[in-house]
Amino acid sequence: KSKGPSPPEESVKKLPPEEAKRVSYFSQLWELEPETRREKYSISPHRSNYMLPYTYNTSPNYEAVRAADPGKDLKYEEVVFQLSLKVKLWEDIFGQKADLWFGYTQRSFWQFYNFEDSSPFRETNYEPELLFNFRTYYRLLGFRGRFINVGFNHQSNGQSEPLSRSWNRIVANAGFERGDFSLLLKGWYRIPESAQNDDNPDIEKYLGYGEIWAYYFWKGNRFGIMLRNNLDFNPNQGAVQLEWSFPLIKQVSGYLQYFNGYGESLLDYNHRVNRIGIGFILKDWN
Repeated sequence: KSKGPSPPEESVKKLPPEEAKRVSYFSQLWELEPETRREKYSISPHRSNYMLPYTYNTSPNYEAVRAADPGKDLKYEEVVFQLSLKVKLWEDIFGQKADLWFGYTQRSFWQFYNFEDSSPFRETNYEPELLFNFRTYYRLLGFRGRFINVGFNHQSNGQSEPLSRSWNRIVANAGFERGDFSLLLKGWYRIPESAQNDDNPDIEKYLGYGEIWAYYFWKGNRFGIMLRNNLDFNPNQGAVQLEWSFPLIKQVSGYLQYFNGYGESLLDYNHRVNRIGIGFILKDWN
């Protein structure tokens, strides 16, 4: 009795155990697959969470801090750390492949080594955002389009004049993956403010309208780069951030970060920073 045609080879082919268990970076971060889905209201990482106990900035922004306190001193050495978490507020909106998230990121620049001034915090940036995340799966130039999220973003440093900085944006981001490579395209539109309320009216001349993040994963290491440019040649302003996260212990990796350009913090949005730092990062990838 004929058994009929055999199924195509790829339909019965099984992935190696290490590949079958592997979950991509964006799948973990945005819960894109059934096996990565958490319960609603669970707290998860948003952006990177790290501590750099030692950083060295060759160009501190004396002008900004001395506008408020002429006698203020700054050290080249600083402690920099970032806390970034998110929570899912609404899962599978109206039965669709979309979720509503609330994210919060806080980044602090601590003049810990300035013992003469009692180690003050130079600046902290607060960044809450509300994001609709749409789970996608399409192919573009060899990449898989994994998600698109759109939403509202507020960023401020919580200081009084003349050091106050803030802006509100409509943001749109798209994530792509190919093997061990992850690519995040970010764009934004600044919500206009009245002249009397705007303490950084020219911020787009320095930060532009978007940035690119790229990550490559290899044997527990994560190599990252961020590129940003105002796409204006008169004058051209931009920034680059290079990262290397290397295995240390199970959930904590060593972390090396280099930043050069404008917009490292809100207070430094129009000041070029050249900083390198080393420390630790919480591992949120396989």
